[in-house]
Amino acid sequence: MAGVFGMTSRFWLAAAVVAALPVTDSRADQPLSFGYNTYGYPGMIDMPAAHSRPDGELAFTSSYFAGQFRNTLTFQMSPRLSGSFRYSQLEDIRPQPGAAVVNSRLDRSFSLHFRFIDEGFRRPAVAVGLNDFLGTGLYESEYFVASKTFGERFRVSGGIGWGRLGGVGGFRNPLSFVADGFRRRDASSNPFGGRVNGGNWFQGDAAFFGGVQWQASDKLHLTLEYSSDNNPSEVPSAFEREIPFNFGATYRVRPGVGLSANYLYGSEFGVQLSMALNPKDPPTGSGRDPAPPPVVPRAVAQASDLGWTLGRDESRALESRVAQELELQGIRLHAMTVSGDTARLEVENETYHREAQAVGRTARALTGMMPARIEHFVIVPVTSGMLGSEVRIARTDLESLEHDLQNSWLSYKRAGIGPATGGERPVPGRYPAFDWGLKPYLTPSLFDPDDPVRADVGAELNARFEPVRGLEFSGTFRKKVAGTLDESTRPSTSVLPRVRSEANIYDREGDPAIIDLTGAYYFKPGADIYGRVTAGYLERMFGGVSGEVLWKPVQSRFALGVEVNYVQQRDFDQLWGFRDYEVMTGHVSGYWDMGNGYHAQVDLGRYLAKDWGATVALEREFENGWKIGAFATLTDVPFSTFGEGSFDKGLRITIPISWLSGEPSKDAYVSTIRPVTRDGGARLDVNGRLYEKVRPLHEPELSDGWGRFWR
Repeated sequence: MAGVFGMTSRFWLAAAVVAALPVTDSRADQPLSFGYNTYGYPGMIDMPAAHSRPDGELAFTSSYFAGQFRNTLTFQMSPRLSGSFRYSQLEDIRPQPGAAVVNSRLDRSFSLHFRFIDEGFRRPAVAVGLNDFLGTGLYESEYFVASKTFGERFRVSGGIGWGRLGGVGGFRNPLSFVADGFRRRDASSNPFGGRVNGGNWFQGDAAFFGGVQWQASDKLHLTLEYSSDNNPSEVPSAFEREIPFNFGATYRVRPGVGLSANYLYGSEFGVQLSMALNPKDPPTGSGRDPAPPPVVPRAVAQASDLGWTLGRDESRALESRVAQELELQGIRLHAMTVSGDTARLEVENETYHREAQAVGRTARALTGMMPARIEHFVIVPVTSGMLGSEVRIARTDLESLEHDLQNSWLSYKRAGIGPATGGERPVPGRYPAFDWGLKPYLTPSLFDPDDPVRADVGAELNARFEPVRGLEFSGTFRKKVAGTLDESTRPSTSVLPRVRSEANIYDREGDPAIIDLTGAYYFKPGADIYGRVTAGYLERMFGGVSGEVLWKPVQSRFALGVEVNYVQQRDFDQLWGFRDYEVMTGHVSGYWDMGNGYHAQVDLGRYLAKDWGATVALEREFENGWKIGAFATLTDVPFSTFGEGSFDKGLRITIPISWLSGEPSKDAYVSTIRPVTRDGGARLDVNGRLYEKVRPLHEPELSDGWGRFWR
């Protein structure tokens, strides 16, 4: 049981977050039994249904029957499309039809569910799905399904399935009348997993399935389904399949949490726990941000204002007052000049997820400190000494729009956002600067089949020193207090250079450890060009030199970057020494802000194991800082050489601390869920890459976050 509930540490950390957080259901009147089936995707009991969950919902389901534990993380990526990652422990099953029975097996699989027709007054909703299209093929199946709701308490679903869903009452594939190739389906044989066997999709015999769901009360929902799954890997070794019918009851404990009891196939009882939250619905509502400074309307200008100038002493005094006021707002003043009727400020946002909120608070604070003659505020967000956009705001607009019902839209429409030019001399006292912190850390292991749950806890010391603009020295030092990472003794079987597969040795021998220790220089050689050079211990496994150049126009949703690294593998103890392995690695990267919170990235180049290939990543970012995405890397390493998993792939989840606490903060918990860690497709994990530093300071991101300008 312990091994089951700890399939992979990062997977279960994400699941634990879902379980522990205050959960919500943005359609609270929708029954949870009309939510997720035992495989964790939208459905009934074992069978699919055509409905979708609320847009953005993130859910974790855990189901058990007949020695099968299925644990699934599902994300409603868009109103119509959901994706699921499933990790299961199965007992007494055949990995392939006709194969010998194995006592225990760990299996990973992915599913996609797409609703392409919405339900209408007479029209049912219709969806299509793919199951286990990136796994070993144990659960491989495809389906079309339709669902129709009658009144507020009754729903009927029916569909046609292939693969596992075409095993009971199967008949000739109706698609074979279109092409004869649809009649035959090859036996799935993918011992490494990770391969897309598109040649089998919707092929072979088909079968019908269906079911009904009834809301018996506000909290209790009952389901009856006819299953077309003949369970070829589980019958008869795991259980006896007596009838094709399943019966289920789901009790909604509270919105977003449901507990189900099922009677399956006439011989087995099962249970399921479903938990869901939606990043759009933070537990603290819109947040508990401190009140912003008020907009202070100007009095009638005095005659002395017409010729107002600043002497050196007055200028320093004004800078000091502005810096102190901005510091109270969690904003650092980087530079300031006042000329004519314009005040220009460079500011560093240290607190707020959205740069627009920092810009708005800066502008409001200035209304209470600048003389009446100053009509224009030019506010330039800065990161690591590099200028972002230049936001020009009329003081008159702040005075007239503060209490307007459409102040967000009107203030954005009237503001001018363009490329920042120049770069003023930093205010006295900004450099040099030194920051440090001491905090606890938790380091989970990547999953080890011998014991999937391993973790270390200890103390982490962080420090950063900025002697001049753009130059940063930083480091992270860790000392373990307790943990089990040192218990992993599984040797790497990789035939590639072991750039990642010996991570357990780094875990075992790195106590204490220097996680990173670098010097980095950030610069801006042109209006749309940003640069970075970093040297030192770049991450816990590699040290060397990393250089990067990024082209990113202020008003563009596209960016292009080039990164080149020369690195050497570090000693297992992660202190001062190096091993013999050296490599030149680097990538050309394309970035696309697709709008509506969707971001795409493609990286082409050479990886740490000297393989060449590409990584494709797609991510959805919510207004409050949540990010959920997926990535996949294909290189010239053959699947058989790569080993288990066939190629590198995974999920990334970023949970902003402010979403939990309600207090403004740029800190976040980041988790990468990899089904398996191998050496192919491994990329250097260097801190401070330019795109994520620069993107929040540019016009598209400022536009997306302008709703917080007045917060």
